[in-house]
Amino acid sequence: MLYFFVTLVVFALVMAAMAIGYIVQRKTISGSCGGLGSVGVEKACDCPDPCDNRKKKMAKEEARRKMLEENRII
Repeated sequence: MLYFFVTLVVFALVMAAMAIGYIVQRKTISGSCGGLGSVGVEKACDCPDPCDNRKKKMAKEEARRKMLEENRII
């Protein structure tokens, strides 16, 4: 049980240190290499023409957005 409490305290201290560092630096959290944006890729799939599954998903999202917009109460 002692190992559990020691581990819990260490993790809490590390999380507190990260939170303080974030507050002090006022920087957004990002990966070390910058991700796909650093190599000029706008999205994970940078295809000019999306595949059929992606087209279906986009159509479904658009239909849902339209339905929500039409049935908005406020």
